[in-house]
Order: sequence, then structure tokens, then C-alpha cells
Amino acid sequence: MGALDHISDFFDCSYRSSKYKKKLKQFQTVEVKVKMDCEGCERKVKKSVEGMKGVTQVEVDRKANKVTVTGYVEPSKVVNRMSHRTGKRVELWPYVPYDVVEHPYAPGVYDKKAPSGYVRNANYDPNVSNLARASSAEVRYTTAFSDENPTACVVM
Repeated sequence: MGALDHISDFFDCSYRSSKYKKKLKQFQTVEVKVKMDCEGCERKVKKSVEGMKGVTQVEVDRKANKVTVTGYVEPSKVVNRMSHRTGKRVELWPYVPYDVVEHPYAPGVYDKKAPSGYVRNANYDPNVSNLARASSAEVRYTTAFSDENPTACVVM
């Protein structure tokens, strides 16, 4: 079939050739933070994204103010559409679990408004203090006298 496919490219009646085909969007999960107070807000947020092209599933967690959109979508387009349709302040999900961050209580990482078990992501936020992104030398000196390290200090 290779020869027939090659010949059919010469007689293709479509205005686009095989060189100019559109790239397909990747299937991905987009997590978004939106403040929701009631069931009406939840319904409004869910309906704003459900009709979007490429969306396969929308999950809303009102308690955590989190919306998870899965499908063939771009994160920026999801955020723009939600903010335009609902009139609410919308941002990509800025939190990660406590286990991922080295210093969860550092200034700029710990957030009182974060859901339980989550802190702000220090790796992608340039406004976070340097303690949250400690260098290897700082980590080496702070763990030198740790109780968890059995060979921390031989003198003690």
C-alpha cells in the first residue's frame, strides 16, 4: 500500500498538503483554582468549561476550590474561558503536597488559604524566599546536626 499512498498524495483534492497538517493537541489534565461559595457557583464554573472543544471530563471540588479538566485542551485557554464566562479570578493550581517541598513552612511556601495537606509550589514561583529552594551546601550544613542522621556528629 505504500505506492498507492504515495500516488494518492499527488491527486489529493484538499487544499492542505501533508506538510501543513495541524498538530494534534496532547491529552492532559489541567487543574485550576477558582473560588466557589455555593452550588450555583459550582454549576456555573462547570458549565463554563463543559462545552469547550476537546474537553472530555470536568471534576469540581468546591471544598478545595479546585476544578480538574481533562481532555485535549491547552491550560491557558481553559483559564481564559473560565475567567471570561464566570467573571471570577482564575489561576492554575499553585499547590503541591507537603511531601514534595523540602521546607514546607518557609515564608512564601506556607499558605494559610491552601487546602489541608498542600503548600505553594516553590519551584515555579520566583517570588518565594531562598529558604524554600535551599542549595545543596545549605542542606548539608542543616542536616549535619540532625537527630535523624546517625553519623551527624561524632563528637556528641
